[in-house]
Amino acid sequence: MTYPILETERTILSEVVESDIDALFEIYSNELVLKYYDVEAFVELSQARELIALFKHRFDTTQGIRWGIRDRKTNLLIGTCGFNAWAISMKSAVIGYEIHPKYWHKGLAREAVSEILNAAFSGTLPCGPIHRVQADTMTGNEASKRLLLSLGFELEGLRRDSGYWKNKFHDLKCYGLLAHEFKKV
Repeated sequence: MTYPILETERTILSEVVESDIDALFEIYSNELVLKYYDVEAFVELSQARELIALFKHRFDTTQGIRWGIRDRKTNLLIGTCGFNAWAISMKSAVIGYEIHPKYWHKGLAREAVSEILNAAFSGTLPCGPIHRVQADTMTGNEASKRLLLSLGFELEGLRRDSGYWKNKFHDLKCYGLLAHEFKKV
C-alpha cells in the first residue's frame, strides 16, 4: 500500500520518516505544542523514533494515518496531522494535528487539515470514503476550536472528565463534521 502524498499551496503532506527524527523531536519536546495534548513532552530522541514507528504501524495495519506537514519551500517537517483512528465499517475517523509554534497563526494547519479532510471525504484514502470525522479538544484550546469551526465542524457536546493524562482528568469538547457539510478551503 502506497503512502498517499497530498499537496496544498504552502505544504506537502507525506509520511513521517527516520530523517524527520530531529524535527519531530523538536515539535514533541515543546511544552507549548503539548499544552492540550495527551502526551508528555519528549526528553529523548528515542521517543521520536518510537512515534515514527507508531505512525508507520497504524498505516501498515490500516488503523489510521498520520502525515508530516512540510513547508513547501524548505521541505522541513513543521507538524503532523491525520486520522489517529478510523473505523472503516462505520465510515468514521478521529482527527488530530499539531504544528510547531514558529508556524502558528499562518493558516498552515488549517490548510493541511482541510486537505486531509478532502481526501477522506472523497474516498481517496485506503480506508475508503469517510462519512464522519470527529475531533476532541480539551476545554481552553481556543486555537483548535477556531480551526475546527472554520472548517465546518460543529460542537456536539462536552464529555466531562473524559480524558486522563498528566495526572489529572480533562473535560473534552467533541466536534463532528459530516461529508456533506465539508467545504474545502
